[in-house]
Amino acid sequence: MKKDRNNTRPVLMALFAAAVLSACAGTPPAQAGNRTQAPAVPAQAGVSENFSGVDAITTAGAVVSGEKKAVYDRAIADYTQALRLDPNNAAVYRERGVAYYYKGDYDRAIEDFNQALRLDPNNAAVYNNRGVVYKNKGDNDRAIADYNEALRLDPNNAAAYSNRGLAYYYKGDYDRAIADYTEAIRLVPDAVRYTNRGVAYGSKGDFARARADWEKALQLDPNDAGARKNLEVLRSMGY
Repeated sequence: MKKDRNNTRPVLMALFAAAVLSACAGTPPAQAGNRTQAPAVPAQAGVSENFSGVDAITTAGAVVSGEKKAVYDRAIADYTQALRLDPNNAAVYRERGVAYYYKGDYDRAIEDFNQALRLDPNNAAVYNNRGVVYKNKGDNDRAIADYNEALRLDPNNAAAYSNRGLAYYYKGDYDRAIADYTEAIRLVPDAVRYTNRGVAYGSKGDFARARADWEKALQLDPNDAGARKNLEVLRSMGY
């Protein structure tokens, strides 16, 4: 494992479980469960995005298989038929937007979330969802704006804190990322949030706090691959 030539810090392997898609307004969103490999970003190898959605659909960010694509297509067809019968149903727009998102059609997902918000402008879950889509389109500023609105409407939305933390991380604002992950952990502690906060600490060079977070993540989830790998990297570098 090579050290960064600029500051002699180890290049950490990081598995992110971050952006969480909400199904319902006013209820805690489901937590991320499955990890799927995604392209690396600068100074990070093996970065993954993890999502939880509605019903039995739990994984996004990977190539959609033919079988899963058929599930999403059927869901979209059903939601479209429902909207023909009830064109002002915000919940159906929201759910169809989720299906478009999982299919990888981000622009149509945003259109549906826009319609849902036009009909139900105080729905924190939809702002969170639209923020996830903007994040995956690479627009962290719009994502943060949506997470801000989700948190204004629902100050205890742990998923929105986690998601905003990830957006801040990708903007290089590690202090704000850490603050948001800390609040998410206070609300709903889980392994992936400790892992992500540890990555932010590690990116700041605070390896003692990073180690503590990754060790806590493994206490909560012994199968957390990101935490385990990062601890191995630290040990190999003598930290």
